[in-house]
This record gives sequence, C-alpha cells and structure tokens, in this order.
Amino acid sequence: MYRDWLNLVSEKGEGIVKAVLWAQFAKDKRNPVVILLYIAGCILAALLFAGGVQSPSVIAIFSEEENASEIEKKWEALLNTDDSLQFVIVDPEEARENVRKGNAEVAVELMQMDYRLIAASEELPSVSYVQQHVGIVFQQEAQINAVESSGGSNVRQEIENYLEDAPFQLEARGLDSEAVPQYNMSTQLLYAFTFLISMFLLGFKVNNVTNDKVSGVWNRMILSPVSKTGMYSGYIFYSFLITMFQLVSVLIVFKYVMNYEIGDNLWLIILISAFFTFSMISIAMLITGFVKSPEQFYAIYPSVIPLVPLISGAYMMPGTITNSALVFIADLFPMAHAMEAIMSVVFYDAGLQDVMMSLMVMLLIGVVAMGIGINLMERRRG
Repeated sequence: MYRDWLNLVSEKGEGIVKAVLWAQFAKDKRNPVVILLYIAGCILAALLFAGGVQSPSVIAIFSEEENASEIEKKWEALLNTDDSLQFVIVDPEEARENVRKGNAEVAVELMQMDYRLIAASEELPSVSYVQQHVGIVFQQEAQINAVESSGGSNVRQEIENYLEDAPFQLEARGLDSEAVPQYNMSTQLLYAFTFLISMFLLGFKVNNVTNDKVSGVWNRMILSPVSKTGMYSGYIFYSFLITMFQLVSVLIVFKYVMNYEIGDNLWLIILISAFFTFSMISIAMLITGFVKSPEQFYAIYPSVIPLVPLISGAYMMPGTITNSALVFIADLFPMAHAMEAIMSVVFYDAGLQDVMMSLMVMLLIGVVAMGIGINLMERRRG
C-alpha cells in the first residue's frame, strides 16, 4: 500500500511532507464514504439536537369546555404573537399522548379565562418560556375584561389605538449598534455539534501516526534521509486539511443550501475554526503520546472527547457554568475559546481584533500540547 510512497521518500528526502499528504489522501480517495459520513453526521446532529434554527416551536393547545371551539379560536389568535412559538389547535387526547410519550414537551389546556400547562417536567427551559408567554397574554386579557365589565365599551380598540400613538415611546438599542442582539441557543448548538463531530475526524486521522508506527512503515521511513519534523508535519497538515474541508463544507451547506443563520462574517468564522482545528489536533497528538497502540487510542479518545463540549459549556447558555474549578478546566480546552469567539462574531458582530485573544489562547494551547505530545512519543520510542 505504501510502496510508491516509500520509494519517493527514499529517492528524495525533502519531499516527505508531500509524500505523507499524498499517502493519506490516497487512503481516503479509495474510501471517501467515511469523510462523507462525517459531513452528513454534522448536519444530522445539528438538525436533531439544535432543533432547526429557523423553525418556531410548535405548542399544542386544546379545550374541553362546552364551547371548546370558540375558546380555542379566541386564544389561538391571542397567543400567536411570539415569532419563536407557534400555537396550534390539537385534539385533547392527541396532545396529552404526545406529552406522555415525549414527542412534545408541553401542551396548553384552555378555559374561558384560565389555562393549565400539561408537561412531563416543569424544569425544562421550554416549559418556563411557554408559561411566561401564556401567563402574560392571559393577564392582559383579564385586565381588558375587567375594564369592560366595569362599564367600558370598545376598550380593546381604544387600547390598540392608544399604543399606536403613545405619549412615551421606548426604543431598545445595543451598546455598539442600533440593533439589539437576539441570542439563539439553536445556533450555538449547531456549532457545538459541528465541532464535536470534527474532533472525532481529526483524532482518528492523527492516530494514523500510531498505526504506521505499529505496522512498521514509520521505521522504514526513519531509514531514509528524512527529518522527523517533516514526517510529523505531513500527518498534522493532512489532518488539518481534511478536518477543515469537513467544517467548511458543513458551514456552506448550512448557510447557502439550508439557509440557516450562522453569521454574516463567514471568513472570520472559518479562521476561528482553523485555530480550533489546529489546537484540537494538538490535543489529539498529546493523547497519542500516552498510548502505545491504535486500539488504546480508539478506546480512550472517543470516551474523552464527548466530555469536552459538556465541560466547555457548549450545550448551555453563556454564564451557566460558574464553578471556578470547572471554568479552569474548560479554559484548558480550545472549544470554550472557539465557541466564545464564534458566538461573539455571530450575535455581536465582533471583528478580528475582538476575537484575537481567543485565537491566541487556542494557538498557545496547540503549541504546548503539540510539543508535549511529540516529546512523549519520541521518549516512549526510545
């Protein structure tokens, strides 16, 4: 499999980086399905766990009163004022069954002037959000009815006319721009799962170093006039290129094919992804330095990597993790810095200068981890 590659290395030592790149590319070229599966896995994970960036949450509403139809139509019009929530009239049994089976997190039972939430757990964030919205709508309607019952006529129309030309107008603005940023958790989860899948790809590519050492290919290269720096550079550079190909492909699909809002400054996002990729390749190289066989790497790496987004807070709203020990551990991994930089670019229109510190921290993590990892591999070999 490596015959042509080894011949090239033996004839011209300075072409080792190019030789390693072509050797790794030849393996993927013969079996491109693996790379395509990683790309599809990123998209599928984002669709499943991020819930779709553009789609509002559908909430079932129903009534079991005598005039159920009138109540449902009345409150459906009043409740559908939030772009992130869509209230749909559903059969009562179907709504309860969906909540019971976990197909829906919450449903709303309507009464003439009251409501009841049906939820599997009241601790879910979506349940609290729905309860807050529905409570505000019912409270406003109760106030209007109270005024009407005290002798007021056409109160609703008067309120609407008054609000259109109110004596005091409130205008919300951001600190650095007129637009107030709207934080979208689905966008954060989209990037979190995209980076998670990419970490598996780059780790398994870095593990080719151990594979070639065990198979004897590495020792045959050592006999040729090549530098170890060139050999390591070839593996690292190919892992970087193939991972960036995956990340850029996924981002392009999300932005231009599926029309997801992933940020306007795509080039800066790709730059941040590049720093993240290099830093995580270094982490993978560090783990490779502790193992003695490819099988040990396959046992350890897939067990450790899923914990990185969790510790880094990639699955939670910013500021959720406040424990100083967890924050310190999260800062040791590049994902926390990459997510912070990308969210700043996407939601707050941050520029290169604004995210430079995060880029430098990821670069520092990468350099340190790479140096320690290669040193461990060489010492173990000796």
